[in-house]
Amino acid sequence: MKKSIINIKSVLFIGAALFTMTSFAGNEDRVGSAGATQLLVNPWARNAAMGDAGVASANGLEATFLNIAGLAAANKTQIKFNYSNWMGGAGISFNSAGIAQRVSESDVIAVSIQSMNFGDIAITTVANPEGNIGTFSPRATIFNVGYARSFSASISGGINFKIISENISNLKASGMAIDAGIRYVTGERDQIKFGIALKNVGPTMRYKGDGLTQQVTYNSTSIVASLDERSATFEMPSLLSIGGSYDFIVNENNKINLAATFTANSFSNDQYRLGLDYAMTGETVAFNLRGGFVYEKNLFSDENRSNALVGPTAGFSVDALVGENKSALGIEYGIRFAGVFGIIHTIGATINLK
Repeated sequence: MKKSIINIKSVLFIGAALFTMTSFAGNEDRVGSAGATQLLVNPWARNAAMGDAGVASANGLEATFLNIAGLAAANKTQIKFNYSNWMGGAGISFNSAGIAQRVSESDVIAVSIQSMNFGDIAITTVANPEGNIGTFSPRATIFNVGYARSFSASISGGINFKIISENISNLKASGMAIDAGIRYVTGERDQIKFGIALKNVGPTMRYKGDGLTQQVTYNSTSIVASLDERSATFEMPSLLSIGGSYDFIVNENNKINLAATFTANSFSNDQYRLGLDYAMTGETVAFNLRGGFVYEKNLFSDENRSNALVGPTAGFSVDALVGENKSALGIEYGIRFAGVFGIIHTIGATINLK
């Protein structure tokens, strides 16, 4: 009992200290100066529908984006596939797939990939401004390998390694980043949770390739040579999130999860997230209805808002519970409102074997 009280005090102290340090972390002078911003996009529908507020409550593969520590709560095997029409009608597809596997009583590993496809774009040059000389297909890919461990019934932690790749026809950039997180669970029915996640920490990236090569002619000698230009480096969009959640357990079949998260962004305004998840579980089916809201400075100003993914979110999921162990086979949907960019729909499927 005494040890449990000490653990609670330690977690609360760490959370309070980090919150104090990050309360004014948003740097308006650095807005838009980071690269690889696809790392900030939640690929999974269930927690995206809660406004990414589930830093303390997300479990399994969903937690690999928000707080890798939540991966430790995964069941035996979990497989997910999700698709998003990124930025509404922009013609950009965002595909995600992953698998989480419990390897011991305390340890879980996960592998996932996210790919953003921008479609075919016409190649144009100074000599051919109208194109008609072919197309190219830009891509942005993130490959994740995560590991989480339950250190006790109350404390879990994890780390996630990311390989980032961006390319067009003649330029490419690649890099690596790391996420880390911890989670603390308490209460008679594990209804209280706290989580801290540090994300997208890594070295700078730089574009390289033939697109930075130019043919030049030296007038004095008529010599033609190739010169390589050096591109500037760019940093990862690192951030720190602190969140908590509480489960209002109505009865054995009905539960409401209320989640709140503060996100301190290094390259944009800080954000406050609030999410709600109503779960109704029957003998053969489970239904979840979700909603969320993301607030940041200048939210209601289209001219000064620095992020499209703010404001309301919503979604639902339906899982069929099969077998003696009640393994779940489900579909999920989430909607995000991206202002002038339109509405982002995310749909997917989850196989959760127990």
